[in-house]
Amino acid sequence: MPPTSRGWISVLLGWGAGTWKPRLLRYATTSAVTPQAPIKIRLRQYQEDCIQAVLTHLDKGDKRLGISLATGSGKTVIFTQLIDRVKPHVKHAEQTLILAHRKELVEQAARHCINAYPDKSVEIEMAASHASGSADITVASIYSLVSGNRMSKFNPDHFKLVLVDEAHHIVSPGYLKALAHFGLSVAKPSSPALVGVSATMSRFDGLKLGTAIDHIVFHKDYIDMIGEKWLSDVVFTTVKTEADISRVKKGANGDFQPSELSEAINTEAINQVTVRSWLAKAQGRNSTLAFCVDLAHVEGLTNEFRNHGIDARFITGDTPKVERSTRLDAFRNGEFPVLVNCGVFTEGTDIPNIDCVLLARPTKSRNLLVQMIGRGMRLFNGKQDCHIIDMVASLQAGVISTPTLFGLDPQEIVEKASTDDMIKKAEAAKFAEEDRADRAVEVTKEPSTTRNVSNVVTFTDYDSIFDLIEDTSGERHIRQHSPHAWVCVDRDKYVLTNSSGSYLRIERDLENNGGGPFLVKEVPSLGPAAPSKTPYGRVRTIALANTLAEAIHAADTYAAKKYPFIVISRKQPWRNRPATEGQLNFLNKLRSKDDQLEMGDLTKGKAGDMITKIKHGARGRFSFIEAERRKKGRVQLKIEQDEAFKDREKVSVGPLLN
Repeated sequence: MPPTSRGWISVLLGWGAGTWKPRLLRYATTSAVTPQAPIKIRLRQYQEDCIQAVLTHLDKGDKRLGISLATGSGKTVIFTQLIDRVKPHVKHAEQTLILAHRKELVEQAARHCINAYPDKSVEIEMAASHASGSADITVASIYSLVSGNRMSKFNPDHFKLVLVDEAHHIVSPGYLKALAHFGLSVAKPSSPALVGVSATMSRFDGLKLGTAIDHIVFHKDYIDMIGEKWLSDVVFTTVKTEADISRVKKGANGDFQPSELSEAINTEAINQVTVRSWLAKAQGRNSTLAFCVDLAHVEGLTNEFRNHGIDARFITGDTPKVERSTRLDAFRNGEFPVLVNCGVFTEGTDIPNIDCVLLARPTKSRNLLVQMIGRGMRLFNGKQDCHIIDMVASLQAGVISTPTLFGLDPQEIVEKASTDDMIKKAEAAKFAEEDRADRAVEVTKEPSTTRNVSNVVTFTDYDSIFDLIEDTSGERHIRQHSPHAWVCVDRDKYVLTNSSGSYLRIERDLENNGGGPFLVKEVPSLGPAAPSKTPYGRVRTIALANTLAEAIHAADTYAAKKYPFIVISRKQPWRNRPATEGQLNFLNKLRSKDDQLEMGDLTKGKAGDMITKIKHGARGRFSFIEAERRKKGRVQLKIEQDEAFKDREKVSVGPLLN
């Protein structure tokens, strides 16, 4: 039957194992050819609640919205349902654009849209596939969309809705360029609606999602989903290894530098521990997904599994498409027990039969940890739960381990602990910490600062006391563990100040041979009427702790109850405002007259930290450093100065620390 001039429907068909083959089939909407009705999908209650939250905000005039949903929650279903339920904001704006950063996500979204809307045209903009720009629904790879002039064929006035998958990537340059084209750099009444969805709606590298998204309108995390039986339950086991990652530097994104991390953990000894731990802990598991650092680590761990007689295979970004697809299908069919990868399966991969996740790589990123764990949370026939085996290395470098997801100490070692077990552990730990604070004993005698001091003194050379108080290296470690504005005032000594003049102090217990537990103390202020020589009351011990991490947790728990959040949180907007005139006058007393600070040179938070160091002994500390430096010979001094300047000259990509 010849086609008519009305009702053309473009349908993309023909994806196969590892290959996407777009083909346009055209159907004429005549009486002889009737388009199928959209497939009716029965939404889960939270999915309907999520859609209603989006529609409510759009009715209020909000435009740039975010949805936080755990892996396996059916975000693609929500995407497709929104397409019909979001109404045009202006006449003729009927089109929808779906953006994703991975081929698999683009193909998945296209399949869902074709199944849900057989009466709509669906086109793909990716690699060799070029959309017309006029389809009802366009699914685009962000990298292809912003390359060359491919975006110019899309008229922003014709679009009512822009959907972004894995929206924690939305502040990358490509996405920001696309949002600008569609009038979404700043939300306006003429802009289409923007809805971004992610299981990890945050950025580890410090970039602010608020650049692109104004409101998170719905949140449901994996613990809620497990409790409501929408996701598989999880059991956790942590295994302590002897890998030393204390010297591994940070990469551009704030996580460990991959090649250095691989060098530290991709050893025969560590890989043997990993495989033996899997053999001991993963009994009865059929499909294990293992996460490694890089290609060399994938090779080392895969070979170690094979040395133990385990049929382990791998997939990396370099694996050819056909081979990758064949291997992945075999894994889905249960033909071999262990699939090893590095970074391929952290996002947008649906392998529901995974019943064990082996975390063979440490990370500083909570988002990455959640993404890796999420691969094993999908429901599957015959699957009772997923076993997460976390190979925990040194925790002194800010490593995030599975216990930290529940607020536990990262060094907590657990053995087949369920989600409920972890929640109970966290509640018990919180209760114990609160109980310890309530039973704290007041002390009146300060420990001697001259007894039992180590003979080995490590210090940094500073040209002036101002260089000393300006140095933020001491804060970097404690601020990896705490959201509060702790200031390092001396070696192993930290202070958190309150607006009243009172402050918390963390320090080593020098009465315990200089290397023992940490003390958490509060020094109360006597207020404005106090004598200038004795402005503080009796010091109170809040807690004793075996590690600095425990001390920080105890101190933060106490501070959260007693001190105003707006004062102690280092994320408060006031800390980024210009320093006050009073702060600058105080600090300028330490500087020469021809090198005075001016308004705008420092933030209020930075100036406050520097003043705290001065008030808590910076002058005495600098005098000590100067005396020690004079004792060293000129040659030794020159070496140390050279090393100090080398450190100052190091440049790394990424946000600068305040």
